[in-house]
Amino acid sequence: MSHPVVRIRRAQAADAVPLAALAGTTFADTFGHLYPPEDLAAFITHYQSVETYARVLADPDVGVWLADVDDNDCVGFVSAGRCKLPVQDMHPGAGVIRQLYVLNAFQKHGLGSRLLQVALTWLDERKFEPLYVGVWSENHGAQRLYERYGFSKCGEYEFPVGNTRDREFILSRARPEAR
Repeated sequence: MSHPVVRIRRAQAADAVPLAALAGTTFADTFGHLYPPEDLAAFITHYQSVETYARVLADPDVGVWLADVDDNDCVGFVSAGRCKLPVQDMHPGAGVIRQLYVLNAFQKHGLGSRLLQVALTWLDERKFEPLYVGVWSENHGAQRLYERYGFSKCGEYEFPVGNTRDREFILSRARPEAR
């Protein structure tokens, strides 16, 4: 039995439909158990829509990469850009890992690390500094991943999903040459 070939590529405008579907699925699979169904549905409808991703893909300050299996199905993605997290005294050149999601069946094989590395390289090439990421306070696996890449906790905030508010950690990292 052959293993599927996973290719990471820069997302294009035509990818808004599969990206929105993947974003909705991975968010629901990862966090759906935390929310009342109406909160989850409202969040996905608003924030994981084709229109939302069409705007994201058109934004020159945002990079999005897809992981495709055998040049067909999208199984993961990462997005990065200018930081919009609620960071006190944020430097105007700060960047952020906006989203990093991989379908459950493709987790634990290094794909998340591969996607993260692509986004970090893009942010570093554009001289975004410092870098941030928001991660759910109970997502210990994601926290360990980011820690391996030099991120550490620097703050917290509440992330709204409908009427639910999650406790999110803000992690930060200086550019490699600044560390």
